Amino acid sequence: MIKSLSVLGATGSIGVQALEVARLHNLDVVALTTNTRIDLLENQIREFKPKYAAVADEKAAAELKIKVGDTGTKILSGKEGVKECAALGTEAVLNGIVGIAGLEPTIAAINAGSKIALANKETLVAGGNLVTGLAKEKNVPILPVDSEHSAIFQSLQGCPEHSQIKKLILTASGGPFYGKTKEELKNVSLEAALNHPNWAMGAKITIDSATMMNKGLELIEAAWLFDMTPDKIDILVHRQSVVHSLVEYSDNSVIAQLGVPDMRIPIQYALTYPDRFISPVKELDLAEYATLTFDRPDYDTFKCINYCRKALEKGGLYPAAVNAANEKANELFRKGKIGFWDIPDSVEKALESTINSGTYTLDDVLLTDREIRKQTEAMWS
Repeated sequence: MIKSLSVLGATGSIGVQALEVARLHNLDVVALTTNTRIDLLENQIREFKPKYAAVADEKAAAELKIKVGDTGTKILSGKEGVKECAALGTEAVLNGIVGIAGLEPTIAAINAGSKIALANKETLVAGGNLVTGLAKEKNVPILPVDSEHSAIFQSLQGCPEHSQIKKLILTASGGPFYGKTKEELKNVSLEAALNHPNWAMGAKITIDSATMMNKGLELIEAAWLFDMTPDKIDILVHRQSVVHSLVEYSDNSVIAQLGVPDMRIPIQYALTYPDRFISPVKELDLAEYATLTFDRPDYDTFKCINYCRKALEKGGLYPAAVNAANEKANELFRKGKIGFWDIPDSVEKALESTINSGTYTLDDVLLTDREIRKQTEAMWS
């Protein structure tokens, strides 16, 4: 098991739960980062006593530096400070940052030789070819923290040949609007969209779940993590969130990973792989559920999945483009500036843009992200 850990996005849902795992197993937490939530980060600094902490917001970083001046923790600031925390060479870096902001810290951590426990799906959505290529070059493992990808990773243990995999099956809760039509959701409120039935997540990811864009992003991430083409990745709606994903093999056997809907299982497995340790999560009692149901997604209503699949098929910078459009539109919806269905319309517009579909650099990814964000904002101004 690893002994040293850096947690990026420590004050978010994933980061907080990662620190619960670190506490349980007495891990040496070397670095913590946040965007703006310095009150919680101060508490974490006082408990875990990291050598470094970084706040992306420079004004908030200056405030935190005063608050924790009596500790031995060095406070870094800005995007560069976050990357510095990622590049310390700890045994593992858990990236729980939300959005494209997680891409450069992942690259920094790979270059430093740290094992990556990846909860930031946008890293692979926007920069899949760059990140996986660099990880292979540096011989750095990328272990998934998303429950669906962890489930696939666990279900693949013991599979000696990639050719034996017939398809991957990602499960989706369906979000708060499962079974609703577009007309029924025409005037949906932010409060309703944030009311997820199974998972406690941050606002951005919860809205992504409501549009089912989250599942589209996970489809792209799965393609890069497991070297699969989009036609070999299916999606099933599973309302109970007990079966976290499945793998179908060439003999039509299907292996799945099950557990209560609690992110501490995949977080811990990414940190302890290939071993398993006692977990803080309660035991799964299938009798409590009695029935597990499965259905196909409503692709006509929740079109973001289709757009992500198309972006993956087109390749190059198209996945980065649809991600950027979604991030901006998601933000605008949360601010009350656009409606719920304007989010998928924004993603569709990104697919219509003239984007490089070949090889690309990190600068290309970041430029595409900026341009598509501007385009998306201009659509609704």
